[in-house]
Amino acid sequence: MSKYEKKIQEIVEASRSHMTAEQVFDALRQVYPKVVRATVYNNLNRLWETGRIRKLSMEGSPDRYDRIARHDHLVCKGCGKLLDLDLTDLTAQLQGQIEVPLLAYDLKLIYLCEECQKKQNKKEGE
Repeated sequence: MSKYEKKIQEIVEASRSHMTAEQVFDALRQVYPKVVRATVYNNLNRLWETGRIRKLSMEGSPDRYDRIARHDHLVCKGCGKLLDLDLTDLTAQLQGQIEVPLLAYDLKLIYLCEECQKKQNKKEGE
């Protein structure tokens, strides 16, 4: 594992803000000022492909990266805000409903945050 790969994994695991590649790049530059974006993107991809970090993809938003520890997400449909949720592990229940071995699942609950609800109510009231 390269020094960049190791530090990027540390950055992602320490964060609870579901960082974008650009945010990881900015954080890594604090330690390695000469690092280039391609290094960050390549290492993030390698860490994700080898299962050492999670990649969260949502339509209309850049990919975000997260720690691998089992948890789910609450996602605002309006602004894309992500919050961690610690729900009961559903692996056994889901496995009982499918015939192929389940490796993992990524549960995203979609909602409208309070700010987006206010904006929507304001538009509807106009």
